[in-house]
Amino acid sequence: MAKVDIYTKAYCPYCTHALALLKGKSVAYNEIKIDGDMTMRTAMIERSNGGYTVPQIFINDEHVGGCDQLVALEMNNQLDALLCQTD
Repeated sequence: MAKVDIYTKAYCPYCTHALALLKGKSVAYNEIKIDGDMTMRTAMIERSNGGYTVPQIFINDEHVGGCDQLVALEMNNQLDALLCQTD
């Protein structure tokens, strides 16, 4: 199974949606909460090459994007293939 990292904040509906999609697929993920943590937020922005909104999602250390991009992968039947890869 793929390694999934997802940067989130509390009370973010996009984060909630992305997490629900991953949970629905029984995917193990590493949730990195950046609420009030400027160090983690800076790390997220650097890792995503400028992505400053949440969620920021990585599958096997490859930047997928945010919730909209994750949902698009699912709608285009591409997400499962990414999630089955191992790093």
